[in-house]
Amino acid sequence: MEELKQAAEVGKVIIIPVGSVEEHGPHLPLCTDSLQPEYVALEVAKKTDSLLASPLKYGVCSTTRIFPGTISISFHSLYRITREVVEEFIRNGFKRFLILSGHADEEQMVALRLAAEHVLWRRREESQKRKIRIMVCTDYDFAYALRGKYFDEKDGHGGTIETSRVMAIRPDLIKGKGKKNFQKIPKFEIVVNPRDFLPEGIIGDPTIASAEKGRFINDYIIKEMVKLIDELKS
Repeated sequence: MEELKQAAEVGKVIIIPVGSVEEHGPHLPLCTDSLQPEYVALEVAKKTDSLLASPLKYGVCSTTRIFPGTISISFHSLYRITREVVEEFIRNGFKRFLILSGHADEEQMVALRLAAEHVLWRRREESQKRKIRIMVCTDYDFAYALRGKYFDEKDGHGGTIETSRVMAIRPDLIKGKGKKNFQKIPKFEIVVNPRDFLPEGIIGDPTIASAEKGRFINDYIIKEMVKLIDELKS
């Protein structure tokens, strides 16, 4: 209790990891999208002397709901709990936040950003003076910057990058290698059965993943996230 009070007084940044319970093919655990941001957030918190908040482990998974194991909450539920958690930290004296999602689904990210915008709007006098600042991103904003350079530009959900990252973080949770699949759901079409395009819930090639690649990706993300924290502190 006293440590938290002192942390708020000196202006420490709060990092809030957000994940999901979602299928990632037969080879990756359902907690894949939580494992990744929690690992990154912990390492970044250590390097920047920030505070790591308790993670939110459920997310909005509309596309993959048809697959076994996906447990999706509503857009409004994620928006509401994110907003209330941030507001509670502000009530406790904190003013700098980084919300880090391991699930890059568009609906998830919009819910998180709208929650942050609502908080800032309610406290617009402070936020306009940049006394309260909130950043919202997914670690895949950085991981996917490596596509086309080190990994296939079409790599995605449960593919080389994501499988490699989990292999580096929790190799004990990997079950086989999955199967390569580069089909994608048509960009503008609403489809009833995503399995027509993602038979195993994978986009990419998990068969060429490795822990070494995963460490490279995770280290790159951590380095970029440290820059964000430094910016928040300025």
